Amino acid sequence: MFQWKKLGKVFTPQEVSGRPWLKEFAQAPASLILDDVVRIFFSCRPPADADGKYVSYSAYVDLDRHDLFSVRDVAEQPILGLGGVGEFDEFGIYPVSVIRDGEDVRAYYAGWTRCESVPFNVAIGCAISHDSGKTFSKLGNGPVLSYTPDEPFVLSGPKIRKFNGIWHLFYIAGRKWKLVDGRAEPVYKIRMATSTDGVCWSKSNKDLISSRIEEDEAQASPDVFFANGKYHMFFCYRYSSHYRGKQNGYRIGYASSINLIDWVRDDSKAGIDVSDQGWDSEMISYPHVFNLDGKTYMAYLGDQVGRNGFGLAVLEGNLE
Repeated sequence: MFQWKKLGKVFTPQEVSGRPWLKEFAQAPASLILDDVVRIFFSCRPPADADGKYVSYSAYVDLDRHDLFSVRDVAEQPILGLGGVGEFDEFGIYPVSVIRDGEDVRAYYAGWTRCESVPFNVAIGCAISHDSGKTFSKLGNGPVLSYTPDEPFVLSGPKIRKFNGIWHLFYIAGRKWKLVDGRAEPVYKIRMATSTDGVCWSKSNKDLISSRIEEDEAQASPDVFFANGKYHMFFCYRYSSHYRGKQNGYRIGYASSINLIDWVRDDSKAGIDVSDQGWDSEMISYPHVFNLDGKTYMAYLGDQVGRNGFGLAVLEGNLE
């Protein structure tokens, strides 16, 4: 099994001043390694509006490459603006995954829109940065991956990777909405699409990860990397109802594959769980694994799905 040593919470959005659009949450961390800093992208929110509704923005925090607990900078503005009236990302840019593409940085993000019968719907867009991820420009006003007959709603949680010259987009797709205590709760599963150009995608039309805790288990944040002859995926999962507390809340799971299509799930190998006390004692979610200067780190969220920031863990021993 993997064994992760928790290093602590790295970034707390409530400590940032002068940015009214960044008041709480630092969700879905994603890294970009630069010469002297590690740029961690995350999604945040201003206070709720008069109707109690939120919007989500995405930003970044620069951590000193040689001391990841030293914050060097925080984005002055969101990396992307919200979409226009009626567009798929009118009410949120969350989450974001980034990848280098030559001299540019490409971001794939989930764009949120509000609905009447259920709270929201989501599709996946793409944007390009020419300044190392400080600012991005959208490819267009619509998504690059959206609903289809097999994936009718809630395409979100993109994680972009490139293996053997092929773009791979791991994401989640909605399976159903469940009415729980009068509230519509989404159930979603992990999926994958491939592309030769990163714009036109071919969906695998298959759930990659089997359910374990219940049939309607919701899965998210499929972070995939290759090491020692196979592909590794860390992801998070939760129960479909009453999941905003410790008992049914998010946990981190693990699966492996030799071909990116067929995955063997074994959560006992994940090597990380909630703490006995503190900021991540109720839930742990949205893992992101990255290598830096000979070490392997995991950025992750704690209680309330990152309302109070994200933390880091370091892998002890070698990847198996």
